[in-house]
Amino acid sequence: MEFGVFDHLDRGNVPLREYYASRLALIAQYDLAGFHAYYVAEHHATPLGMAPSPSVFLAAAAQRTRRLRLGTLVYALPLHHPLRMIEEICMLDQLSGGRLELGFGRGSSPIELEYYGQDPETAQLVYEEALDIVLRGLSARSVDCAGQFFRFRDVPMVLEPMQRPHPPVWYGVHSPESAERAAQRGFNIVCNEPAAASRRYIERFREIWREAQPAATALPRIGVTQFVVVGDSDDEALAIARRAYLVWLASFHFLFRRHGRTARISGGEVDFDALQSSAKGVAGTPDRVADFLARRLEASGANYCINRFAFGDLSLDESSRSLALFVSDVMPRLGATGETRT
Repeated sequence: MEFGVFDHLDRGNVPLREYYASRLALIAQYDLAGFHAYYVAEHHATPLGMAPSPSVFLAAAAQRTRRLRLGTLVYALPLHHPLRMIEEICMLDQLSGGRLELGFGRGSSPIELEYYGQDPETAQLVYEEALDIVLRGLSARSVDCAGQFFRFRDVPMVLEPMQRPHPPVWYGVHSPESAERAAQRGFNIVCNEPAAASRRYIERFREIWREAQPAATALPRIGVTQFVVVGDSDDEALAIARRAYLVWLASFHFLFRRHGRTARISGGEVDFDALQSSAKGVAGTPDRVADFLARRLEASGANYCINRFAFGDLSLDESSRSLALFVSDVMPRLGATGETRT
């Protein structure tokens, strides 16, 4: 079993300079602990995301790590010109020594898309057209496009990624149909749903993968994400998680409340207790966390465990302590692969 980390970089309660320094220090700990990869989200004009330019933040993270892979979940493609996206990806893959992983999406927040003059109703079409351009451009000497949204001819691709033909690609799966699309294109997938729903999508993904990728010798990474707080006692961990999750939740709803709209969270998790009830988060001792993750992974059919160790107003000390207990007492029970370095 391999382990990854997902991070919204949602706003805490410390000055931004200190906030970024603390997060980069935590990422260095992920690297030393032997995690496979660290993924960051892209959000704009909201405390839900303090990395509106994932490339900038990951470039900084690349200089503080040696082995940890670094990725996006996701670049919101309607907010990026594909030619600029190709160049940033090439730079970042080279700067990281070939450690970049790529997640692309249409943008989960319609309000953020509207701020940038994009129509949420056409975002899926823009995403599909831009994704095709980006993947072609990463492995070509020049690129052309005569599409609905982008038009250019014979643009030289003077940069190239270190990983050929391009870094691994990730796709967020929220339905059987999206699972089919990911399998047909040979992407890795990640699910953020309760285990029962995730299993439906993952089973469909595996079925289509076998048909669409007959030459593949192994499945790609199939990840599930969850909030995780590990403590010396269940009460201690749960108290920390309850407090921090409410801060994260307020950031999640920030733009929707500002515009008088309703945000959808699958399962309607109004607090951390509800999150645990929907099996999308856990807080407790190492034994409790290990048991929860073992059940979630088995029930979903995932082969990759992606955790959120930093969210809301968790301090660096709180996240570091939770992480240390996870590495020493949880990962070994789940059959961790990789070597912890000092």
